[in-house]
Amino acid sequence: MPANLTLDTLKKAYESGEIDTVLVVAPDMQGRLMGKRFHAGFFLNGGGDETHCCNYLLAIDMEMNTVPGYASSSWEKGYGDYVMKPDLSTLRRLPWLPATAMVICDLLDHDTHEEIAVSPRAILKRQIARARDMGLEAMMASELEFYLFENSYESLRDDGLGTLRPAAAYNEDYHIFQTSREEGVMRKIRNHLFGAGIPVENTKGEADAGQAEVNYRYSDALDTADNHTIIKQAVKEIAWSEGKSVTFMAKYDTSKAGSAAHVHQSLWSLDGKPAFYDKDGHLGMSKLMEHFVAGQLAAAEEMTVFFAPYVNSYKRFCVGLFAPTKIVWSGDNRTAGFRVCGAHSKAVRIECRIPGSDVNPYLACAALLAAGLDGIERKLELEPEARGDLYSRPNLREIPKNLRDAAAALKGSSMLRRTLGDEVVDHYHHAAQWEISETDRVVTDFELQRLLERA
Repeated sequence: MPANLTLDTLKKAYESGEIDTVLVVAPDMQGRLMGKRFHAGFFLNGGGDETHCCNYLLAIDMEMNTVPGYASSSWEKGYGDYVMKPDLSTLRRLPWLPATAMVICDLLDHDTHEEIAVSPRAILKRQIARARDMGLEAMMASELEFYLFENSYESLRDDGLGTLRPAAAYNEDYHIFQTSREEGVMRKIRNHLFGAGIPVENTKGEADAGQAEVNYRYSDALDTADNHTIIKQAVKEIAWSEGKSVTFMAKYDTSKAGSAAHVHQSLWSLDGKPAFYDKDGHLGMSKLMEHFVAGQLAAAEEMTVFFAPYVNSYKRFCVGLFAPTKIVWSGDNRTAGFRVCGAHSKAVRIECRIPGSDVNPYLACAALLAAGLDGIERKLELEPEARGDLYSRPNLREIPKNLRDAAAALKGSSMLRRTLGDEVVDHYHHAAQWEISETDRVVTDFELQRLLERA
């Protein structure tokens, strides 16, 4: 389902008074949408051909601090401009914002007009092109989980985070009565996203109090990452408009289930045939699919920074709460890091269960595609299927337990340096190192409670 505006239909909507504002945005390193609000008349009169933004937007942390040490931009280089070039195939209405449309941009070098190598969208586009050069189209979908709270963001800011009140009182996984209580927000999320050209399939309660999930139809990898990013923006804005708040933290409370962003993947031929399916293969998997999964298993530790980018992300990987802890593949088994879904059908695919809901979808999809294609190119053999309770199985490779270990694996990855490029690996390794250093220097409530009297 494509975005639902063209320049012609935007012009008609502007002339009729339906739309007066165009959000011109680009995803940053954290997967947030950054940009400007254009008057629709100016956008249509050539203002939307391209615009500019400060290049620090790909060199900041979550607090939007200018982080030292990046090669791409710095005080020494003067923090110049990137060109924001609208991708008009993403032009769409935003029904949850009055009279507003949105377009996603690619970030280009001001002088050469080449895409910025470390831009998340460009990183994914290069892997998609690599797949197409091999005669393959990457199709993906992500499941996006979050927590809904009764508090507004403003009340949390004023009254403190200790007042957080989930929208439900108990586990609401598939629970219709519980989720009926949240319909004031969730119905708007479904309908407004559909009105924005995002093919939402459903929302559902998830595995803890106040936890929800949005599912939308699979699409090509770039469209999926674009949709994922817009969904996060929409969910926050719609919840805020209802006086509530949400979090996409991977783990907001020690005792609660974490929030995931599982990524489903399959490859198809350029003429629309399922390249992953072989009716005679194990679970219906073709040899190409086996090579693809083998590549992802081989590089799982190296990719983990792109699935779990913050120190907090690793607190989600715990036994018994449906987050994986082991780097193994299995059939329909939710204790595995990689799960085969749609077995024995043309919909057979691999689900990576490692990413949390704090993930940047462009980076996660790009890393998964890079590793899978590497497995195909090298014809890697798929290890035997792991079965049973994989939480309790000894002697299996484990997902890195912290960002420090994951960052070291990323830095030393010859595969990711070969496929994504040294500049990309070094850039995002530096981002991980900054997250570690910022967390290391902060005194936490846990430390105060544990040590204030007893130390």
